[in-house]
Amino acid sequence: MQLAVELEELGTRIIEASKFLEHAEEELSQRIIGQRDVIRRVFIAMLVNGHILLEGVPGLAKTLIVSTFAAAMNLKFQRIQFTPDMLPADLVGTMIYNPKEMEFYPRKGPVFANVILADEINRSPAKVQSALLEAMQERQVTIGSQTFPLQEPFMVLATQNPIEHEGTYLLPEAQVDRFMMKVIVDYPSYDEELEIMLRSATNASKVPVKAVVHSGDIFQARTLIDRIYVDPRVQRYIVDLVVATRVPAQYGMPELETMIEYGASPRASIFLLLASKAHAFLQHRPYITPEDVKAIVYDTLRHRIRPGYEAEAENIKPSDIIRQILQHVQVP
Repeated sequence: MQLAVELEELGTRIIEASKFLEHAEEELSQRIIGQRDVIRRVFIAMLVNGHILLEGVPGLAKTLIVSTFAAAMNLKFQRIQFTPDMLPADLVGTMIYNPKEMEFYPRKGPVFANVILADEINRSPAKVQSALLEAMQERQVTIGSQTFPLQEPFMVLATQNPIEHEGTYLLPEAQVDRFMMKVIVDYPSYDEELEIMLRSATNASKVPVKAVVHSGDIFQARTLIDRIYVDPRVQRYIVDLVVATRVPAQYGMPELETMIEYGASPRASIFLLLASKAHAFLQHRPYITPEDVKAIVYDTLRHRIRPGYEAEAENIKPSDIIRQILQHVQVP
């Protein structure tokens, strides 16, 4: 009885506190046509302090989505174009010598912003990727002997091109695992592309974006998301989905044993829970359901499952493996 009263009170607060996201989504629609699922995933990552890897062919408005999101959320935006000749100092900054004072002082790099667009992240060498890794994981940057905290909220949205591999560097698994979600940016529908074309021809796509959100709204939302109720059966369902990627035979899928080289790490369980909570928040609910988990599971697990040789030979992708796991793991 007490839990029901608390959830009702929390639900009322969530409805009120989530209104800023509706305003932001409406503002984004002034410039972005379609891509509603991608935008929702960006909101989810921001609400639970996560990072996103965006994958899609060129020309699908990935940069426009991120820059417009930052403008509507009233956050400092910085786009960083990753190139093979890039150095860590180009990202985090460096120490500059002042001859008058006869001492060094830090010059902070572009990573000191709220929303970072790491464009074509797989074009940068390992040293640059490791510098970004510290910023993503530790929320801090080291320049020389000094360590500087990054301003909250802070999130990285990295893009990579899935069809061009010449001159690219494979992202280390440790860094890939630190992205909460890998979101696939797909082509727009026929009607959406028609509207995109017409808007571009009339310069309607350059409509200014108003800042409709304050950072306090984001922090308040995070506090409420922490309180969202998760039933123990749903907790076990999340862990079952992740563990099934490592030992599928225990869940009645022995045929997947040779299809998966390695499965998702425990970080996947953490991120799947957090993302499910944020998804429930977007639905104005004070508790999560298995449907919340299912809605976000592909984005959370697809980059954490490496298919084996047999899977690649049969053109079985991580999404196919996740679909099969969803069919076999019992839903509470």
